[in-house]
Amino acid sequence: MLFDTGIHSTADARRLARRRLPWMVFDYIDGAAGQEHGAVLSHKAIQDIRLAPRVLRNVSKRDLSVTLFDKLMLRPFGISPMGMCNLAAPGADLMLAKVARESRVPHGVSTVASTDLETLLKASGGTAWFQLYFSGDGSGTMKLVERAKEAGYSTLVLTLDVPEVGRRPRELRHGFKMPFRIGPRQFVDFARHPRWSLTTLANGAPTMANFDGKKYVFDRAESRAAADWSYFDKLRSAWPGKLVVKGVLHPEDALRLRDAGADAIQVSNHGSRQLDSAPPAILALREIRTTLGPDFPLFFDSGIRSGEDIVKAYAMGADFVFLGRILLFAIAAGGIEGLRVVWNLLAQEVSLTMAQIGVTTIAELKNYDHTWASEASR
Repeated sequence: MLFDTGIHSTADARRLARRRLPWMVFDYIDGAAGQEHGAVLSHKAIQDIRLAPRVLRNVSKRDLSVTLFDKLMLRPFGISPMGMCNLAAPGADLMLAKVARESRVPHGVSTVASTDLETLLKASGGTAWFQLYFSGDGSGTMKLVERAKEAGYSTLVLTLDVPEVGRRPRELRHGFKMPFRIGPRQFVDFARHPRWSLTTLANGAPTMANFDGKKYVFDRAESRAAADWSYFDKLRSAWPGKLVVKGVLHPEDALRLRDAGADAIQVSNHGSRQLDSAPPAILALREIRTTLGPDFPLFFDSGIRSGEDIVKAYAMGADFVFLGRILLFAIAAGGIEGLRVVWNLLAQEVSLTMAQIGVTTIAELKNYDHTWASEASR
């Protein structure tokens, strides 16, 4: 018997997640910086991109695979690093690792994951990439680099767009802290969402699993503002594998990172969680692609809500696309079954979109020149 999740779009997953998660947890996952104008604009910028249907092309056989760092990915999208995924549901990190392993796509493991980096590398079948935040004076950061190297990670994702943690009012209103600090408001919130609360209680409250409070220490609110180009050079020298830099929106930064030894750049505005007035990442993607030329690897995340959005990102210059909070909504809505439904419907939407616009491989999208963006989104 098929499990009926009630999910037919990522909007369905978000709606169900909003109903099932405590307000504090939902707003932590869903929230953005400031007045959230940036989040709205980013989504609208993607919506406003138009794709031209083509006719009389044989599109009966379509291939969704992508080659990335000389490895075959069975899907044209992977999993962005997200902190504290197990807030969505116990075991969420491992659910994400499972689908990443099955599709042979990257599973971004956050510095502040709620499952330790060694376990997730093994669970993903070696597809995991470790995401790194600079913090404090950088000494703790370099310890994590060595730990990732010893664990067997081959790709490091350096996130640079959080010199200070963005101010997200929805989190502040609920008093969101890690670890949880339970007061009267939080108690009422949890009591009104008993299924989540009882399940979480039975499995233990999520923690930042990569930190033991002794050798490995991390303060989510600690300043990361001291990172500079000398730090990047030090990290590049210390890391023998692939180095991806995430959170780039300016072409000049992209050029300098390429010349300084980055293996790829992930164009991202951090899901609009850091700077409300940051530009839509999808428009920055096209500008950076034009600046760097056709061959340098560019990845993309931010504002993706459908398979059509994924196709648009490739048409705007991406070599690979990463997904974030929509996957956590899928897990909150229906556990591993909900995640599989969303994962598969996104692949179906990509395939259907490719058929409509007359392409049969993801590689063809890089040469697809029939896109339009409205003047309001330029």
